[in-house]
Amino acid sequence: MSASFNYKHLYYFWVVAKEGGISKAAERLGMAVQTISAQVRELERSLGYALLKPAGRGLVLTDAGIAAMQQADQIFQLGESLPMRVRDAVSAPMVRLAVGICDGLSKLVVRSLLNPIMEVTHLRLLCHEGELDDLLGELALHRLDVVLSDRPAPVNPNIKLYSHAMGTSSIAWYGTAAMAESCSRRFPASLADVPVLLPTGHTALRARLDAWFEQQGVRPRVVGEFEDSALLKTFGASGMGVFPASELAHEDLQAHYPVRRIGPCEGVTEHFYAIGTERKVQHPIVQRLLQAAA
Repeated sequence: MSASFNYKHLYYFWVVAKEGGISKAAERLGMAVQTISAQVRELERSLGYALLKPAGRGLVLTDAGIAAMQQADQIFQLGESLPMRVRDAVSAPMVRLAVGICDGLSKLVVRSLLNPIMEVTHLRLLCHEGELDDLLGELALHRLDVVLSDRPAPVNPNIKLYSHAMGTSSIAWYGTAAMAESCSRRFPASLADVPVLLPTGHTALRARLDAWFEQQGVRPRVVGEFEDSALLKTFGASGMGVFPASELAHEDLQAHYPVRRIGPCEGVTEHFYAIGTERKVQHPIVQRLLQAAA
């Protein structure tokens, strides 16, 4: 990049792209059209690529313009949030912790994993749910402080990550009282006679459950697959089918859902990990979380 690159020029280009044209951008900024146009041309000159091209009576982004727009979005969205962040920091001495949660993890398990830090004074907990790859991308950009997952982070030569084991839990089968009664005899063979709900294949647990069914010689009648663990339990509690759940959250599960434990899923264990970046200065709350799991 040229040494003459100027973030002010980038900002004007960003507004032009957001508004869909130079005239609208000039109106929004209260500046002359010629000034905005000159600023965008200066940015193109410093980058060495055309960012906009004519299309009918307007302008559209070139491939280079799309790439520049994606970066500008991140830069200026962060910039727009700066006053609020500064104001919040001054008005209240909150300790902010942004946690990414893999959508396959049980919400009740997540609550148990985070329990050691819940009494931290002035804690402001921000939870973001999503798929592991997306969350690791947010972690790499330092938008998250830690990610809770059911599997360790994959090896990535571009990002230095650690995966800290947070514990394990056995798995059991749960269902409504009627479902539990019908399954109580001949368990686990009886699971072939009732509808079954399972997590989708994006969770580490699903492969273990499939292998367990094969070992037991049970061919399940799967009537539902869910990415979201809470949704899985909600449909299970409604009587749609029996479902697997972590025994770590047994008491909370029965307190929140009208279900009963049917029997163990012997040999199947769910693993929990805290994934973070290898920074020189670690977040103090993340350190406390990891120490509690040691």
